[in-house]
Amino acid sequence: MPKFVVEADGGSRGNPGPAGYGSVVLDPATGETLAERAEYIGVATNNVAEYKGLIAGLRAARELDPDAVVLVRMDSKLVVEQMSGRWKIKHPDMKPLAAEAAKILPRAQVMYEWIPREKNKHADRLANEAMDAGKRGKQWEPANSSAALDFSAARALAAPPPAGPPGDAAAGAAAVRAALAGASGAGPGVRAAVPAAAGTDTLFGDLADPADLDALATAPAPVPAPAAGQGWGPDMGAPATFVLLRHGETALTPQKRFSGSGGSDPELSEAGRRQAAAVAESLAARGTVEAVISSPLRRCRETAQAVADRLGLTVTVEEGLREVDFGAWEGLTFAEARERFPADLQAWLDSPRAAPTGGGESFATATRRISATRDRLLAEHAGRTVLLVSHVTPVKILVRLALGAPPEALFRMELSAASLSAVAYYADGNASVRLLNDTSHLR
Repeated sequence: MPKFVVEADGGSRGNPGPAGYGSVVLDPATGETLAERAEYIGVATNNVAEYKGLIAGLRAARELDPDAVVLVRMDSKLVVEQMSGRWKIKHPDMKPLAAEAAKILPRAQVMYEWIPREKNKHADRLANEAMDAGKRGKQWEPANSSAALDFSAARALAAPPPAGPPGDAAAGAAAVRAALAGASGAGPGVRAAVPAAAGTDTLFGDLADPADLDALATAPAPVPAPAAGQGWGPDMGAPATFVLLRHGETALTPQKRFSGSGGSDPELSEAGRRQAAAVAESLAARGTVEAVISSPLRRCRETAQAVADRLGLTVTVEEGLREVDFGAWEGLTFAEARERFPADLQAWLDSPRAAPTGGGESFATATRRISATRDRLLAEHAGRTVLLVSHVTPVKILVRLALGAPPEALFRMELSAASLSAVAYYADGNASVRLLNDTSHLR
């Protein structure tokens, strides 16, 4: 079932005064904008404009897919509480608007969450653009919008452009945005976000894991926070822990060449085999791994087999753990790809929905594949510690989703050959990153 995040806002310059709304539909897995709506509505109040924004956002989501599960995020406490059924709607101008919003999608498919204004900048900018257009006697036009540009501008200010394929940057991992704190309670017919486990944030941050909407659709009532002295909260039981092992080196690794699912499928180099043996010894000493699952590509299967032989386990091959297909860039260095395909490479750096030259796999598509693989493996290995032997992109996507980090975080994490990372997944749907790029066993 598709999942969308709708962010909506409205404003009035005078309250009542010249008013407009803005709303945006986002892909929770990638953070990509799927649809934008904005309109100048003449003289109205803030609340009317906010409701109009909500209606436009829900309609845009329905146009994309009428069966989608939708999380609505707004900085209007009034609209969120009224649509959640916790506050009565008394104002005569609000009642028909709330009724109209409630009819757009079935109530079981829509959830509401309040967010602070600074977290609703995209929709707020759209609303202001609509009011600015109205002041000029015109209506808002998508071609003139700058609301979606904040994402790229923030990325450009945060760090210099990547200088190599994901995982080959020398700068190492950088800080990523934390998920939003706080979860909404549930009103009649409306489900709320699941409360966070100890030491984690809520399921929905700036970017949401696509599995989180599934969790919301079946979530129990929120658990009250424990009183002082009562500990960290309810016992979630043993988490499922994925120990994430990037394969050992191949001949292409030290040359920093693109090596995905569409290339030559190289074997481990002599250095890679030594790395596999070293990580096998380290994992044997820890003694916690209960199953070994590998990407189908040769370099992973060879790494996984070295570990499994040392642990006395068998290797299960999982197609969903394969590396992305880098298309025409396979076997090229980053510099060579930039020289031959400059426009395609820049588009790929700018958007997770852009695919490599020649029909490769985009990060957005890979995220959906890897999320589905993660969910299936979690269902099969609840409460167990499982070694997943995979590649740069799948490992970093799993870490990114666990952190609730934005797509550009893929370019801000170092992931060395034969490195270990780990993510624990709890029964309430939350995740905790326990380890990232550990190479101590190789020293």
